[in-house]
Amino acid sequence: MRSVLNRPDRDLLTERLRRLAPEAPANWGRMSASQMVAHLSDQMRITLGDLAAAPSPGPLRLPILKHLVMYWMPWPKGRIKGPPEAFTSQPTTWQGDLATLTALLDRFATDNSRDSWPDHPTFGRLSRKSWGHFAYRHFDHHLRQFGV
Repeated sequence: MRSVLNRPDRDLLTERLRRLAPEAPANWGRMSASQMVAHLSDQMRITLGDLAAAPSPGPLRLPILKHLVMYWMPWPKGRIKGPPEAFTSQPTTWQGDLATLTALLDRFATDNSRDSWPDHPTFGRLSRKSWGHFAYRHFDHHLRQFGV
C-alpha cells in the first residue's frame, strides 16, 4: 500500500507535481490545477493540525466503511465534497504554491515526534500510518484528475 511516509512514493508524487502545468485541463470536477494544489496544501495543513476542520458525522467514521473507502474502493470522480476547510487557501504563484505543498508534504513525512494526529473531518481518528495512506491516495486522485 503506497504512502507519503515512504520516500520513493513521496518522490513519485513530487515528480508528478513537477510535471503538472497550471493550465492543465481537468478530466473531471471543477477545480483548476492551481486550485487543486491549494486544496492539497489545505489537506496537509489539516493533517498537520495547522488548520482546524469541523467533524462531519456520518457512516464513513465506522471502522469497516472507513477502511474500505480509505484503502480499497475506487474514489468517485467529481462526486466527493470535502470539508470547507480543505478549500480555504487561494492560489498565489504556481511555483510558490508547489513549493509550499512540497514543504508541507515533507514536514508531515518527517515528523516522528507525535503520538497522535488530528482527526480527519470525514473519517475521524487516524494514525500517522493511516494519514500517510490517505494523503497518498488523495494526491494520486487529484494528479490523475489532471492527467499526471
